[in-house]
Amino acid sequence: MTRQIAIDTETTGLDVKEGHRIIEVACVEIIDRRITGSNYHCYINPERAVDAGAMAVHGLNDAFLADKPLFSQIAHDLMAYIQDAELIIHNAPFDVGFLQRELKLSRRPERLEKGWSIIDTLVMARQKYPRQKNNLDAVCKRLSIDNSQRHYHGALIDAQLLAQVYLAMTSGQYSLFTDHTSLATLATEPAIVGHSATVDNQTLALYIANDEEQKQHEEYLRKMKQQSGKVLWIEEQG
Repeated sequence: MTRQIAIDTETTGLDVKEGHRIIEVACVEIIDRRITGSNYHCYINPERAVDAGAMAVHGLNDAFLADKPLFSQIAHDLMAYIQDAELIIHNAPFDVGFLQRELKLSRRPERLEKGWSIIDTLVMARQKYPRQKNNLDAVCKRLSIDNSQRHYHGALIDAQLLAQVYLAMTSGQYSLFTDHTSLATLATEPAIVGHSATVDNQTLALYIANDEEQKQHEEYLRKMKQQSGKVLWIEEQG
């Protein structure tokens, strides 16, 4: 089983070195390339004022955060949730820097950069789409991921979008579906066995795609053509 966590934070300001703090943290669980729906999300009292510029981005103000728990009070649950998981972060140095600072202030022993494998999807996007905008909104648009509910930056919605972005960038398969049920249904529907072949003295079953799977395959090729301009399989069939 491969367990991954898409994680995002919101903060009082941009620079951790200026004493800014985390005010929201969210984690979205992915197991074996499926978003499970088992999330972790918490608002946090930063014990300082939120900068006006940051408030304009995420919409979280001092009054709203006043009665929320301190990071030290949620640190144990957060670290237990991400334990033994690979972390997926968009612009990892930012979030890791803030999280590590909060762990230090909470007298926690964990060091994210040493104890966890971290995938930075911003680095991935810059490699995949050089010389283009690669913030989360831009990548969502490029991959046809619906971000219409992202009126403000929010840790939970951003982590949910990030999970979809990661899956789409690493295989493209998630962007073909609009909900988790579609993925679950495809995984449990019986396949049709057509023929068999013998390779290295082992008999391998050859599966025939059903009509729905064929339609999804054609839609996948169409989206590939939109993104790259040419797909060899389509050109040869045309």
